[in-house]
Amino acid sequence: MIPGFDARRVECGAATIACEIGGEGPPLLLLHGFPQTRAMWTHIAPVLARSHTVVCADLRGYGASDKPSGTGAMTFRAMGADQLALMSALGFERFHLAGHDRGARTAHRMALDAAGRIASLALMDIVPTAHLLDRLTPEVARAYYHWFFLAQPQPVPERMIGADPDAFFERCLGGWGGAGLSAFDPRLLDAYRAAWRDPEAIRAMCDDYRAALDHDAALDRAEAGRIDCPCLVLWGAEGAMARAYDVPGTWAPWLSQIEARAIPGGHFFPDEMPAETAEALGAFLARQSL
Repeated sequence: MIPGFDARRVECGAATIACEIGGEGPPLLLLHGFPQTRAMWTHIAPVLARSHTVVCADLRGYGASDKPSGTGAMTFRAMGADQLALMSALGFERFHLAGHDRGARTAHRMALDAAGRIASLALMDIVPTAHLLDRLTPEVARAYYHWFFLAQPQPVPERMIGADPDAFFERCLGGWGGAGLSAFDPRLLDAYRAAWRDPEAIRAMCDDYRAALDHDAALDRAEAGRIDCPCLVLWGAEGAMARAYDVPGTWAPWLSQIEARAIPGGHFFPDEMPAETAEALGAFLARQSL
């Protein structure tokens, strides 16, 4: 999917993870969010591959990666463990890490669970999971209603989404600020549609959101800690996060070193504004070392 990259499937213990690798230099792992796949990085990864060895991976439950069953199998800790195992299997014990949406939440957990392995961290358009849920406002609940719909007991959301997956997921892509579906690369939209039409992917994504309420928020409360590596916080200037939060201010108690920047567009600014996203990531990474 990504020009100049090689596709692989790597056994990572509890799951087999699909990824694409390209470039040369210090290792960088890029993690996508809901309801997308590693294809999200198609226009960003080749730019970063000019200076880094870039790994774009599908999270477990998404894309071409394995889709284990059960809420406990879809926690951010479990997703992060896959990615740590992936990077070890590829020969990278220490690496830079960037994620968007669910990928950013996975990256946050990885930096807490394996601090010595993460050289730098970029978090895109999220606030901490426990903060979002513990201080929920009507504005955020309305914009992020899918958190609570997807978390309903099986099989209610699976059946409703399965009746017309494109209608539901395209509403998500087009409804969270920005210019709507017209801003997305049609080729990437086709890749996302092919992935989310899989009933097992629908089930796994619902388990992902169930896990956030049932496991991840409590884990964040119990094991909250400051992350000491250099961190970049990006958010969409026209997105729900920007309207509801002071995004870098919200992260300040959690991150010791913060650089912050708004990117034009909504929640899906990596799709809407890939050049600007690649420039922001590249400028940050150019100042970091392993």
